[in-house]
Amino acid sequence: MLRPRTSSVLNSIVRRYIETAQPVSSSAVLSEIGLNVCSATIRNEMALLEDEGYISRPHHAAGSVPLDKGYRYYVGNLANIGLPIVEQLLINHLFHQVEDEIEEWMELAGSLLAQQVKGLALVTRPAAPAARFKHLELISLQPNLALLVMVLEGARVKQQLVNLETPMLQQELSAASGKLTERLKGKNLSRIEAEAENQDGLEKSVIEAIARLMRSETSKNQQESYIDGLPYLLSQPEFSRGDNLGAILSLVEQKRLAKLMNLSGTSSYRVNVVIGQENESRDARDFSLVLSRYGVANEFTGTIGVFGPTRMQYEKAIALVGYLSLVMSKLVAELYGKEVAEQDNCPEQN
Repeated sequence: MLRPRTSSVLNSIVRRYIETAQPVSSSAVLSEIGLNVCSATIRNEMALLEDEGYISRPHHAAGSVPLDKGYRYYVGNLANIGLPIVEQLLINHLFHQVEDEIEEWMELAGSLLAQQVKGLALVTRPAAPAARFKHLELISLQPNLALLVMVLEGARVKQQLVNLETPMLQQELSAASGKLTERLKGKNLSRIEAEAENQDGLEKSVIEAIARLMRSETSKNQQESYIDGLPYLLSQPEFSRGDNLGAILSLVEQKRLAKLMNLSGTSSYRVNVVIGQENESRDARDFSLVLSRYGVANEFTGTIGVFGPTRMQYEKAIALVGYLSLVMSKLVAELYGKEVAEQDNCPEQN
């Protein structure tokens, strides 16, 4: 924990650097925080912050620039983050003007977020969680033909015809169904596929049929995404000399940003802030992510977030991502007739 005065100095440096994109001087800090101390005292505090890795100075006589640790401290001390009522009403009005289509909601949410935060906004389409096997029934139709009825977690039911190598009675099929259900219950596609490798006869045919059905379900649920705001992002001072441009284009063109959001995200519905070196992708370690899940918990969930330089308007981004996530969750819940997920605008702490 930093002392109150040191904390005030650090928060002032972060705020002013976010606003100006210029190194922050001791005199600028002193004029903002209004402490009854001299510039030398502020410089001493800044030297301490530099020694502790919260800030850096391009050279000895220059002002200070926040490092990842400084941004993390600043975000951790943000309180009462919320969107003004006027902005909430405007957002609600805009959503009521578009059609009741998920694609329309995604596009509007991404556009609003990109415009307001001046970053790259991304919204993934809500999708069901990865398929897991729950139950199986084999129903005899003809001596050499059975109907496979598979139930996945989440009450999703799939059916397929299975040719039998030898004629089988319903009693035999029911016994095989019970045995396979016990063995496969709760397993995902990769584990189901592994099970098929060491089987033969009826069990191999049935497990392979289950795997085909689960692959089809997984493919259908691959999340589409909507991206907006690349011009806003590239207009930031960090890109004036082309710095980091290659990393950004690589993330966007190779569709790695959606994967990065899923890696960095959380299973809860709180806003998550990922800063600089906390990113899993090497190309993203000069950037920050502010993101949240939205949708119907454990049934239909997507992610909404904004990607930008570490010099991001965190307070605005957190408030907007949190509120848009809440709006999108309510819309998705109404669409599917479900309960809305519980949400919390307080950012998660890493």
